[in-house]
Amino acid sequence: MIQLTGLRPKGITALSIFFAAGAVISFTSSASLFFPESFLEPMWRLNPRALEAFHSMGGWAIVMLCTVCAGCAFAAVGLWRGVRWGYRLALGILVINLTGDIANVVLGTEPRAAIGIPIVLLILAFLLTRRVKSFFNRPIVKIE
Repeated sequence: MIQLTGLRPKGITALSIFFAAGAVISFTSSASLFFPESFLEPMWRLNPRALEAFHSMGGWAIVMLCTVCAGCAFAAVGLWRGVRWGYRLALGILVINLTGDIANVVLGTEPRAAIGIPIVLLILAFLLTRRVKSFFNRPIVKIE
């Protein structure tokens, strides 16, 4: 089966790779929590506060990270394929991330989350451009 879908915007390709990286990172983090004191343990030196927070959540941290992993993986595939559900999933994940960043800054939980706010806003602005929306709203021609 061949799909003629038009040219994927370079920003969508980059965003798909970004979400794939998010899937790998969240999977690695969940594996590190599931197998404590494994060869993955040194990665927590980058952010020991995150490890503390995850430990305080108990097993729910692994569930959450696996959910993030699955969401990012599906968004990466959907964006890469140029399908509407991938676009909508990416928007949803980004809005959730933005909400979390704002809450962390306002509540003082993680003031460094302020760095993510303009980044997510720029990505959302890009996704809401007419060119990007039209890429995801075009008909897909299938030849079998």
